[in-house]
Amino acid sequence: MTSFTAFCRRHCLYLAWFVSIIAVAGSLYLSEVLKFEPCKLCWFQRIFMYPQLFLLGIATYRGDKKIIPYVLPLSIIGGSISIYHYAEQKIPALSKVLPCTIGVPCNEDYINLLGFITIPLMALTAFVLITVLLWTGRKETDAE
Repeated sequence: MTSFTAFCRRHCLYLAWFVSIIAVAGSLYLSEVLKFEPCKLCWFQRIFMYPQLFLLGIATYRGDKKIIPYVLPLSIIGGSISIYHYAEQKIPALSKVLPCTIGVPCNEDYINLLGFITIPLMALTAFVLITVLLWTGRKETDAE
Protein backbone atom coordinates (compact mmCIF):
# COMPACT_ATOMS: atom_id res chain seq x y z
CA MET A 1 0.00 0.00 0.00
CA THR A 2 1.38 3.41 -0.93
CA SER A 3 1.85 6.13 1.63
CA PHE A 4 -0.82 8.25 -0.10
CA THR A 5 -3.37 5.43 0.16
CA ALA A 6 -2.44 4.88 3.80
CA PHE A 7 -2.86 8.60 4.47
CA CYS A 8 -6.29 8.63 2.76
CA ARG A 9 -7.37 5.51 4.63
CA ARG A 10 -6.28 6.90 7.98
CA HIS A 11 -7.77 10.39 7.44
CA CYS A 12 -10.74 9.52 5.22
CA LEU A 13 -13.30 11.13 7.54
CA TYR A 14 -11.37 14.40 7.77
CA LEU A 15 -10.84 14.56 4.02
CA ALA A 16 -14.45 13.67 3.15
CA TRP A 17 -15.71 16.20 5.68
CA PHE A 18 -13.45 18.86 4.14
CA VAL A 19 -14.85 18.10 0.68
CA SER A 20 -18.42 18.36 2.01
CA ILE A 21 -17.61 21.71 3.65
CA ILE A 22 -16.29 23.06 0.34
CA ALA A 23 -19.30 21.70 -1.57
CA VAL A 24 -21.88 23.15 0.83
CA ALA A 25 -20.06 26.48 1.07
CA GLY A 26 -19.80 26.61 -2.72
CA SER A 27 -23.49 25.91 -3.25
CA LEU A 28 -24.47 28.53 -0.68
CA TYR A 29 -22.08 31.04 -2.28
CA LEU A 30 -23.60 30.42 -5.71
CA SER A 31 -27.17 30.81 -4.51
CA GLU A 32 -26.89 33.43 -1.75
CA VAL A 33 -24.03 35.65 -2.95
CA LEU A 34 -24.14 35.29 -6.73
CA LYS A 35 -27.95 34.91 -6.65
CA PHE A 36 -28.02 31.84 -8.94
CA GLU A 37 -31.41 30.26 -8.36
CA PRO A 38 -31.09 26.46 -7.94
CA CYS A 39 -33.12 24.27 -10.28
CA LYS A 40 -35.06 21.19 -9.17
CA LEU A 41 -32.13 18.81 -9.73
CA CYS A 42 -29.78 21.16 -7.84
CA TRP A 43 -32.14 20.96 -4.87
CA PHE A 44 -32.05 17.16 -4.97
CA GLN A 45 -28.25 17.23 -5.03
CA ARG A 46 -28.27 19.56 -2.03
CA ILE A 47 -30.60 17.20 -0.19
CA PHE A 48 -27.95 14.50 -0.47
CA MET A 49 -24.90 16.75 0.20
CA TYR A 50 -26.00 18.90 3.15
CA PRO A 51 -26.58 16.05 5.65
CA GLN A 52 -23.09 14.74 4.89
CA LEU A 53 -21.62 17.95 6.27
CA PHE A 54 -23.13 17.25 9.69
CA LEU A 55 -22.81 13.46 9.68
CA LEU A 56 -19.16 13.53 8.63
CA GLY A 57 -18.43 16.38 11.03
CA ILE A 58 -19.79 14.45 14.00
CA ALA A 59 -18.08 11.24 12.88
CA THR A 60 -14.79 13.09 12.42
CA TYR A 61 -15.03 14.62 15.88
CA ARG A 62 -15.71 11.20 17.40
CA GLY A 63 -13.29 9.34 15.13
CA ASP A 64 -16.12 6.96 14.27
CA LYS A 65 -15.76 5.18 10.93
CA LYS A 66 -18.98 3.28 11.58
CA ILE A 67 -20.81 6.17 9.88
CA ILE A 68 -19.36 5.23 6.49
CA PRO A 69 -22.07 2.69 5.49
CA TYR A 70 -24.70 5.31 6.24
CA VAL A 71 -23.06 8.18 4.36
CA LEU A 72 -21.95 6.23 1.28
CA PRO A 73 -25.51 5.82 -0.09
CA LEU A 74 -26.10 9.57 0.24
CA SER A 75 -22.98 10.24 -1.77
CA ILE A 76 -23.70 7.61 -4.43
CA ILE A 77 -27.31 8.72 -4.95
CA GLY A 78 -26.32 12.39 -5.04
CA GLY A 79 -23.60 11.58 -7.55
CA SER A 80 -26.10 9.73 -9.72
CA ILE A 81 -28.36 12.78 -9.75
CA SER A 82 -25.34 14.91 -10.69
CA ILE A 83 -24.55 12.60 -13.61
CA TYR A 84 -28.10 12.90 -14.93
CA HIS A 85 -28.10 16.68 -14.40
CA TYR A 86 -24.79 17.09 -16.22
CA ALA A 87 -26.02 14.88 -19.07
CA GLU A 88 -29.19 16.95 -19.29
CA GLN A 89 -27.10 20.10 -19.69
CA LYS A 90 -24.79 18.64 -22.32
CA ILE A 91 -27.28 16.49 -24.28
CA PRO A 92 -30.16 18.73 -25.41
CA ALA A 93 -32.54 15.80 -26.13
CA LEU A 94 -32.51 14.77 -22.44
CA SER A 95 -34.03 18.07 -21.35
CA LYS A 96 -37.15 17.14 -23.32
CA VAL A 97 -37.61 13.82 -21.50
CA LEU A 98 -38.38 15.31 -18.07
CA PRO A 99 -38.48 19.07 -18.58
CA CYS A 100 -38.33 21.42 -15.61
CA THR A 101 -41.69 23.20 -15.79
CA ILE A 102 -41.42 25.32 -12.64
CA GLY A 103 -38.58 27.71 -11.84
CA VAL A 104 -35.16 27.59 -13.45
CA PRO A 105 -34.73 25.08 -16.28
CA CYS A 106 -32.39 22.26 -15.27
CA ASN A 107 -30.47 22.46 -18.55
CA GLU A 108 -29.44 26.10 -18.00
CA ASP A 109 -25.72 26.72 -17.51
CA TYR A 110 -24.90 29.46 -15.02
CA ILE A 111 -21.25 28.48 -15.17
CA ASN A 112 -19.58 26.87 -18.17
CA LEU A 113 -15.81 27.04 -17.73
CA LEU A 114 -13.67 25.65 -20.54
CA GLY A 115 -16.85 24.43 -22.21
CA PHE A 116 -17.45 21.52 -19.83
CA ILE A 117 -17.12 22.58 -16.18
CA THR A 118 -20.62 23.30 -14.90
CA ILE A 119 -22.23 23.34 -11.46
CA PRO A 120 -23.48 19.72 -11.75
CA LEU A 121 -19.96 18.59 -12.73
CA MET A 122 -18.53 20.33 -9.67
CA ALA A 123 -21.17 18.62 -7.50
CA LEU A 124 -20.36 15.28 -9.15
CA THR A 125 -16.67 15.82 -8.39
CA ALA A 126 -17.48 16.37 -4.72
CA PHE A 127 -19.72 13.30 -4.54
CA VAL A 128 -17.09 11.14 -6.26
CA LEU A 129 -14.31 12.38 -3.98
CA ILE A 130 -16.38 11.69 -0.87
CA THR A 131 -17.35 8.24 -2.18
CA VAL A 132 -13.76 7.29 -3.02
CA LEU A 133 -12.41 8.58 0.30
CA LEU A 134 -15.04 6.76 2.33
CA TRP A 135 -14.69 3.60 0.27
CA THR A 136 -10.93 3.71 0.82
CA GLY A 137 -11.28 4.19 4.56
CA ARG A 138 -14.16 1.79 5.17
CA LYS A 139 -11.97 -1.04 6.51
CA GLU A 140 -9.40 -0.89 9.23
CA THR A 141 -5.91 -2.10 8.38
CA ASP A 142 -3.90 -4.40 10.59
CA ALA A 143 -1.45 -1.60 11.40
CA GLU A 144 -4.26 0.56 12.81
